[in-house]
Amino acid sequence: MINPIGFVFPGQGSQSVGMLSDIAKAFSEVEESFQEASAVLGYDVWKLVRLGPTEELDKTVRTQPALLAASYAIWQIIQSRKNLPVTLLAGHSLGEYTALVCAKVISFADAIRLVAARGEYMQEAMPIGEGGLAAIIGLEDNDVKAICDKALEPGEVLSPANYNSPGQVVIAGHIKAVERALILAKEQGARMVKLLPVSVSSHCVLMKPAADKLASLLAVMPMQRPMIPIIGNADVAIYETAAEIREGLIKQLYSPVRWVETIRLFSNLGIKHIVECGPGKVLSSLNKRILSEIQLTSTTDAASLHSLLNTHFETQKAS
Repeated sequence: MINPIGFVFPGQGSQSVGMLSDIAKAFSEVEESFQEASAVLGYDVWKLVRLGPTEELDKTVRTQPALLAASYAIWQIIQSRKNLPVTLLAGHSLGEYTALVCAKVISFADAIRLVAARGEYMQEAMPIGEGGLAAIIGLEDNDVKAICDKALEPGEVLSPANYNSPGQVVIAGHIKAVERALILAKEQGARMVKLLPVSVSSHCVLMKPAADKLASLLAVMPMQRPMIPIIGNADVAIYETAAEIREGLIKQLYSPVRWVETIRLFSNLGIKHIVECGPGKVLSSLNKRILSEIQLTSTTDAASLHSLLNTHFETQKAS
């Protein structure tokens, strides 16, 4: 039996104009996936991905369905050509929706509707210019949390949003508080601080209004039990029921993404090889910092995808 393999799906930040262009030339699933997304949304998603402009693709409401369509297309390419024993899934924020589609919890069309609405709700919850995200690299998690608390002024929100890898935490909240926190982090010895080009303060309590709207949509969305186990972002636990999935997706919007714990759980459950299924290599880079011994594969271009499809995977030794 081939060693069990885990798949992870990227979130916002992995998009780029021209992504999957060489893969689309070799595999028809790419354009088919984007055609279906376009039919649901009423605009040409593939044209936006191919031609941009970047400013339009980077809008949360555009980014989310585009990334979902891209990652799902790659999943379909792999699954139709390679009999891999995929035994565990997870997605980083938005990527969790791709995992749900791949595990047959929700249909691709329903997921496209969900993430487009999710993007709208997130932007409505945070007027442009009022919120921000920033990465802090080189400090312990507890130190970052303390800095967030220290940077706050009355009426403001600021907290860790993504625990991405050891020593890399993204914070989210009101932009003025974010800016003060970056100054404090530098003073405390952070190796790097960076304000991210995102206007939505994801994964903090400012997204509670968006979560409430999303809850109404999820309540009427048909869902099935996962065909492949999925680890949820918010609680780092494997979903068992549709009710748990709905609750997890709501909570995810205003809770931090616990990615370090997620990848360590992959290892604890016997996964020795993780495939990043989608554009870019963001998650593979994070995963390597979390577990240096883990085998990692990305699928960001035609060459890496062909390499995966042609790879002979190691088999488990008899015990």
